Amino acid sequence: MMLHLLNRSPQFDGIYWDLSEAFGAEDHLLLIEDACYAALPAAAPSLAAFGGRVSVLSEDAASRGLLERLSDGVTVVDMAGFVALTATFPRSLSWF
Repeated sequence: MMLHLLNRSPQFDGIYWDLSEAFGAEDHLLLIEDACYAALPAAAPSLAAFGGRVSVLSEDAASRGLLERLSDGVTVVDMAGFVALTATFPRSLSWF
């Protein structure tokens, strides 16, 4: 079980491919910073490999004006939710 933290926008599709290859059956992905753009409906193919186990940090999405436009399949978490995810997943890996 691992929490993957991604900060790259979907235009960097190579990192999404690499992450999908490393993503395990019990892993979770948290989109932060510019990766929030992957949570938009138009970028849904970028997240298809992660089986709905994707969250986006609300503060980062809000600062980019995306909060009201996110895909239904992406869970929105605040900083307390981020901390809860780190407590749930014993390991984390940052993709920058």
